[in-house]
Amino acid sequence: MSDDESQEQTIAEDLVVTKYKMGGDIANRVLKMLVDAARVDVSVVSLCEKGDEMIMEETGKIFKKEKDMKKGIAFPTCISVNNCVCHYSPLKSDPDYVLKEDDLVKIDLGVHVDGFIANVAHSFILGVSKDNPVSGRKADVIKAAHYCAEAALRLVKPGNQNTQVTEAWNKIAQSFNCTPIEGMLSHQLKQHVIDGEKTIIQNPTDQQKKDHEKTAFEVHEVYAVDVLISTGEGKAKDAGQRTTVYKRDPTQQYGLKMKTSRAFFSEVERRFDAMPFTLRAFEDEKKARMGVMECAKHELLQPFNVLYEKEGEFVAQFKFTVLLMPNGPMRITSGIFENELYKSELDIKDPDLKALIQSSVSRRNQKRRKKKKVASQGGLPATTGSTNEENETGD
Repeated sequence: MSDDESQEQTIAEDLVVTKYKMGGDIANRVLKMLVDAARVDVSVVSLCEKGDEMIMEETGKIFKKEKDMKKGIAFPTCISVNNCVCHYSPLKSDPDYVLKEDDLVKIDLGVHVDGFIANVAHSFILGVSKDNPVSGRKADVIKAAHYCAEAALRLVKPGNQNTQVTEAWNKIAQSFNCTPIEGMLSHQLKQHVIDGEKTIIQNPTDQQKKDHEKTAFEVHEVYAVDVLISTGEGKAKDAGQRTTVYKRDPTQQYGLKMKTSRAFFSEVERRFDAMPFTLRAFEDEKKARMGVMECAKHELLQPFNVLYEKEGEFVAQFKFTVLLMPNGPMRITSGIFENELYKSELDIKDPDLKALIQSSVSRRNQKRRKKKKVASQGGLPATTGSTNEENETGD
């Protein structure tokens, strides 16, 4: 491991890009399966279990000869509904949530191949169709979050500053009378590291503005860009729901006193290393619930608390993983967004941001268009996913 650390592997190497893309492909397929499986009267626990099972199944099929290579879940499946902001991934012993017609559903998950992480999150309304599009505040918040993600895809590129993304998100959200969730971070990704030091902050408080480090994006960096937008004030609070997702903090050390805690922590180190995990992944849930308490109390584990916006508000989330290749950004994860399903009376007011979102992502494609003098496409496509145009950008 020390040799790996001294010579950090980046996307300058083709094999690393391949591993990211393989993880991204699995993440996209798991997300699609979950979107299709999310129906009225389906339980959230069952969906979370299905998502995690498919990640383990699919990652088990690749690099079979590399016996020592770690691969699997980089972030356990979380399904947060309506005003629940994030990290809802209940245990079997917890009260379950059953999906209802018109729920705003957010699916969040991550896959890693040899520690190279592909995260994705997607939002949609249950029961929406071309014949039954959604309007009102749910449409406003989903469109705001989608356009924030599209703006970030065009702004997270070498030479640009993280503050440019933060400012764009504030302007876009305001156009839809919405608010980015305060203080949420998008992280740089590195091998085995889901929370790299470079970050993009959403809607920072005055104090966070002072403390948050301004930084420029660079070639060969990777980011998980996470957009969370609310119809409300954008303040996420812990409402006392049981935390089920944790990750080991490799910088902390403590001699655990309880035998149950030691056995639990030893299993965490062996199975998950420094990746986030869910207590649902343990065979004996009761022992896991006991073991986690001492570990969390002494900060060996970091909790991913279940957060909520005010009752009656709605929160939408879109997350994608992007590789900053020398010839343009390569988005390796995203869900399929169908613009025509969401009818908002509001739109982006800033002409520069509007033009930015309508611009092509691929620099190579832009050069081709100039050479051929082909007119720009204009407008967003009805469906955005990991398109050929984006994938062409990443040799």
